[in-house]
Amino acid sequence: MLSKVLSYGLNGIDGYCVTIEVDISSGLPKFEIVGLGDTAIKESKERVKSAIKNSGLEYPMTNITCNLAPADRKKEGPAYDLGIAVAILSATGQIDYKKLKDTIFLGELSLNGDIKKVNGVLPILISAKEMGYKHFIIPDDNYFEASFISGITVNTVSNLEQLTQSYKDDSGVVLKVVSASNYESLRNNKSSNNLDMKNVKGQASAKRALEIAAAGGHNILMVGPPGSGKTMLAKCFSTILPDMTFDEALEVTKIHSVAGELDLNDGIILTRPFRTPHHTASTVSLVGGGTNSKPGEISLAHNGVLFLDEMPEYSRHFIETLRQPLEDGQITVARANQTVTYPSSFVLVASMNPCPCGNYGSKTKECRCTPSQIHKYLSKLSGPIMDRIDLHIEVDNVSYDDLNSTVECESSAVIKERVTKARNLQIERFKNSKIYCNAKMNVVQTKKYCALDDESKNILAMAFNNLNLSARAHDRILKVARTIADLEGEENILSRHIAEAIQYRSLDRKYWV
Repeated sequence: MLSKVLSYGLNGIDGYCVTIEVDISSGLPKFEIVGLGDTAIKESKERVKSAIKNSGLEYPMTNITCNLAPADRKKEGPAYDLGIAVAILSATGQIDYKKLKDTIFLGELSLNGDIKKVNGVLPILISAKEMGYKHFIIPDDNYFEASFISGITVNTVSNLEQLTQSYKDDSGVVLKVVSASNYESLRNNKSSNNLDMKNVKGQASAKRALEIAAAGGHNILMVGPPGSGKTMLAKCFSTILPDMTFDEALEVTKIHSVAGELDLNDGIILTRPFRTPHHTASTVSLVGGGTNSKPGEISLAHNGVLFLDEMPEYSRHFIETLRQPLEDGQITVARANQTVTYPSSFVLVASMNPCPCGNYGSKTKECRCTPSQIHKYLSKLSGPIMDRIDLHIEVDNVSYDDLNSTVECESSAVIKERVTKARNLQIERFKNSKIYCNAKMNVVQTKKYCALDDESKNILAMAFNNLNLSARAHDRILKVARTIADLEGEENILSRHIAEAIQYRSLDRKYWV
């Protein structure tokens, strides 16, 4: 007898329907799974066999052939276990085949019949909903993850026996229905960390630059000696970022769900990601890919922050791979068997010493490095990468008086309020586009929203010629100036906004020329 059950697979964060076909015929006991499955799928026949037997159900001791269609697409993971088991039970008459129509089954089976959580449920539900599917059965552990998708019916199940009984009219077993969760209330109840800008002494210019970066989503590089507070400033940067919108949260959650890094108790990412990979991490873990094409650190930082502490210590190869995500907001991972594109729109916050000893340019300490050592160290960051970083700032050591000052510094909450106000202006400005901040403007939008008066044009022209800026750096200055104007609530970019934006490119000439 032939039975067909629907499940879903993932290619990156985009889902596609998989039809599980099971044929049971006479012959010696045999169980074969075809359809380009990976090792986890090949091993599912042992899990399915034991789960059916240990659930008190009948396992057919005949020839079983299972096909995962489309057969030409590679399929990964144990999420098809439940669908395969249901197809076998349907083919043997233990489940009414008519009741399975248009239902998507997802779940990994334990040997005792329990149904375990699977990764990628949220992107699967979103993709399947777009394709018109309305009914899903998923593991209990994925309950909260499914509670943020409206317009569909999702049932959760804890074991195979419970699922089988629910399809019998006289059993009285009813599966739990996933009810909607409120994103806003969950986000407001999320406890905050102990980091706060008020704990950072001094560094007024650095805080100002970070505020601009947060308001407009601009990339920023901090250059300074060891112990000047670059790492602390970067960690506090996440506390002044505006809260994510629900759409942004869904985008982030899809990536973290695929990567298996989602907190099942929340079911959704409530705060902007802050990823700080170590410089010894492999390129695959940073960029993404590998055997199962998982998203890397730069994708897990989507809609959040990627912090590279001591950026020149990372491999030159990895630093250069940042070109595409910094420019396009996505990363394409091409491998022999598949090509996957992941969203990677993040704010790059990087720090570095100005030289190997860290004291080049310091006002208080003497540099021990030779010119060739300094040049070799700085040359690890290429011109194209520096072009893609909007703000370059110098962070010097904090004075003793600043460290022991009793004056209360401005808190993250106060700065965040200004940042959120500026970001709301940008959301309204780009409401008909798919961007949320000034840093993501394209050429047409930059020309439209960054018009300059004659005085501002003259200032920018002088800076362009004196600093030997590129066309990309020219546009980045305009975007930063637009953000500065938004922070002040100004409709037009004024000369002082352009002047301040230009000063954040001064390191182009000091260090890299």
